Amino acid sequence: MTDPVPNIAQKGPYAVELEAGKEYYWCQCGNSKHQPFCDGSHKGGPFLPVRFTAAETGTAYLCGCKRTGNKPYCDGTHKTL
Repeated sequence: MTDPVPNIAQKGPYAVELEAGKEYYWCQCGNSKHQPFCDGSHKGGPFLPVRFTAAETGTAYLCGCKRTGNKPYCDGTHKTL
């Protein structure tokens, strides 16, 4: 049996503005209509959102392909898809 694979929301990162100290939930399943953030679309599936707190205020690049090795941040994995 193989591990479940998330849906690719987009083949590139999402540039988003984050606020230092604020908690966010990154969509790990790829089904959210509010990418790159979770909207609950994962319910009933094998994926859960990734909770993270922004370390600083500013632009961050969150993974859109859902295959990063540095969740929730883009690590360039989309270039290999």
